[in-house]
Amino acid sequence: MDIHSIDDYLEHATTESRNARSANIDALPVIEILRIINEEDKGVPFAVEKALPSIAALVEDIVRAFNAGGRLVYIGAGTSGRLGVLDASECPPTFGVPQGMVVGLIAGGDAALRNSIEKAEDDPEGGEKALRDIDFSAKDVLVGITASGSAPYVLGAMRYAKALGAVVGAISCNRESKTFALAQHRILLEVGPEVITGSTRMKAGTAQKLVLNMLTTASMIRIGKVYGNLMVDLMPVNRKLVERSKRLIRQATGCSKDEAEAAFLASGGKPKIAILMIALGIGAEEAWSLLQRGQGRLSDAMRIHSDEVGK
Repeated sequence: MDIHSIDDYLEHATTESRNARSANIDALPVIEILRIINEEDKGVPFAVEKALPSIAALVEDIVRAFNAGGRLVYIGAGTSGRLGVLDASECPPTFGVPQGMVVGLIAGGDAALRNSIEKAEDDPEGGEKALRDIDFSAKDVLVGITASGSAPYVLGAMRYAKALGAVVGAISCNRESKTFALAQHRILLEVGPEVITGSTRMKAGTAQKLVLNMLTTASMIRIGKVYGNLMVDLMPVNRKLVERSKRLIRQATGCSKDEAEAAFLASGGKPKIAILMIALGIGAEEAWSLLQRGQGRLSDAMRIHSDEVGK
């Protein structure tokens, strides 16, 4: 994309439009500035709501990829890239999945997480190279995240993933987003012009974060990483998470603190195993076997046990 086509594209992009409601924001007292920002932010969830069918369709494909040993890969630049990396990095401790099952890639690499490396997004070959470097394949899912929908780095990666035959999704805040031409799943988040013209770290970024929360959370629920609404596969890697693990064991089984403590220790710090041990009155080894046969889903493991006991 040459500079002239970029200029023309951004000229008509919603994310670059001026917001009439904040036209005189520089002359207002602080409380009025905050009220305008707050009022604008209130519309973000409604924009996400309109995209729920598209988000759901993408989740279904992510679940299929996970069940087949594939990965979810986010790719973006600037704020969008940082949000993808953030969501990916929180999946292992929250859901107990391996590092690398959800991957976040950002134009400019890890240095761009803390520092602005804006020119990196202009390199379409860089996006393709980032996918090659992680051995991206047709069994993986790529989600391109870009508020304007024009970042060459993201477009290059999406073009490569599509050529491989991988599932490709796009999250953008412009109806004419160039990413949509390369995506099977098009998630349009029409949040309107930003309070500060072009500052897509604001409403656009908030909307993107909400969608990323949905993609990973819903996918993890569907592959059995949640029991009821308890994150039973969390990794208790610090004191807070250890105590949270014991608490969710009590919440899932109704047992006492002492029983939860004993089961947690006997399970090797695995909340799922401890829950099965208490709920079914079995040992850790049998609980492990049941969980494997239930493909990691607590409900299925309990059903298998019930069916066998009832025979």
